[in-house]
Amino acid sequence: MNMLNILLMAQPAEGQGSLTSFIPLILIVVVFYFFMIRPQMKKQKELRKFRDELKKGDKIVTTGGIYGKVLEIQERAIIMEVEGQNRLKVDKAAVVKDMSDVAQK
Repeated sequence: MNMLNILLMAQPAEGQGSLTSFIPLILIVVVFYFFMIRPQMKKQKELRKFRDELKKGDKIVTTGGIYGKVLEIQERAIIMEVEGQNRLKVDKAAVVKDMSDVAQK
């Protein structure tokens, strides 16, 4: 017999029900949810709210590290002004930070 057949045929110890054998698995799932999934969902919700509340004049940073100021907001894109009066059109999903509260040099 191979090892898989032996493991499948093994009976739980006397007094143990099928539910008690799943308790460690259930605990792992619960811990994983509260420490990994839930905080990530909260972070995504805050980022989505931030992107929806952007307005003209906000200072932002893109995922590529480009700093700029919002000039125009379109449905799915943002026209931003970068150093040297240059304009860039970026997708809203590329905006990750609000730099309005960061002290300028």
